[in-house]
Amino acid sequence: MTDDLEARFRAAMLACPVVGWRRREAPASAFAALARASADLGLDRWDGYGAGGPVERLETEVAELLGKPAAVFFVSGVMAQQATLRTWCDRRGSTRVAIPDLAHQLHHEQDGPRLLHGFRFEWLTQGREVPTAARVRALPAGLGAVQVELPLREAGCLLPSWEELVGVSEACRERAVPLHVDGARLWESQPFWGRPLAEVAGLADSVYVSFYKGLGGLAGAAVATQPEVADELRQWRTRMGGTLFRMTPYAVSALVGLRDRLPEVPSYVEWARDLAAALVERGLRVAPDPPHTNTFQVSAEVESDLVTERLIGLMAREGVLPCFGWSASADVPGHAVAEVAVHEEALRHDPAVVAGWFAELVAPR
Repeated sequence: MTDDLEARFRAAMLACPVVGWRRREAPASAFAALARASADLGLDRWDGYGAGGPVERLETEVAELLGKPAAVFFVSGVMAQQATLRTWCDRRGSTRVAIPDLAHQLHHEQDGPRLLHGFRFEWLTQGREVPTAARVRALPAGLGAVQVELPLREAGCLLPSWEELVGVSEACRERAVPLHVDGARLWESQPFWGRPLAEVAGLADSVYVSFYKGLGGLAGAAVATQPEVADELRQWRTRMGGTLFRMTPYAVSALVGLRDRLPEVPSYVEWARDLAAALVERGLRVAPDPPHTNTFQVSAEVESDLVTERLIGLMAREGVLPCFGWSASADVPGHAVAEVAVHEEALRHDPAVVAGWFAELVAPR
């Protein structure tokens, strides 16, 4: 994409709501909403370096939701996961961790896990495949931990079946290796299995969840686990500079997300599946088909720059952006791909109408 095309796209995008993302909100209105929520929730105390106040309440709610005895709040999911894997590896005396080759740590953290903690990663899965018990049993001995990403975002938010996930858990326990869940989008994954969050989390030794993706918080994450592990996570949070003097604003926004957005997640997933079906009817490809969560990938045989030009025209005409930018597909030459993430903004639109916009964007010249 040329600099001029990217600049024109970004200028048009900033003036439009995005169907495939959350509703935009100015900082002043967002902060005012958090102030009202603090009153509604009866939050009249600040935390102090992560202790007490809304942080303690949030940790209690997350632990209860996930059926774990303890949870630890972090302002950063990257920090949360590194602290968790470091804790398991120190306990096991091994820096070797089995993760998907598409995992977040390998593609979005600038080699931080290796440089900061000395992790040595091995592949639990490669490419667009789900973890299985057979893959766990085939791993070499001496692992510090096994991590599954639920869902696997880089593969279109792909999820294993319930039977496959149970098998992975059983295989880890057979080998006495801690199982950690990267659940950045676990809230959005739960409808796929139709089982309580506590039952899902019960398969793992530690579970990380995010508050700013599906739940729309300002930032932040939590790890639910056993109390003694939680104590070590708090130590690592301090060592990594994450125990801020005041963490209350992030905790309040997370509590609002749990209260207001978590109950709406099934409707996001249903709308995403309706849109995906309409896209397939119009000749586009979706992955997974049907979507496993509220997020999926859509692709078509078209040049990405051509789609971008058409998006600029569509935004000028309709005053809306169907989804963020398209790029050349790494899997299928000559195809362009985009990610669609359904939140409250999408529910204001008819999936059939939105699918028509997509079809217009990828139509032959």
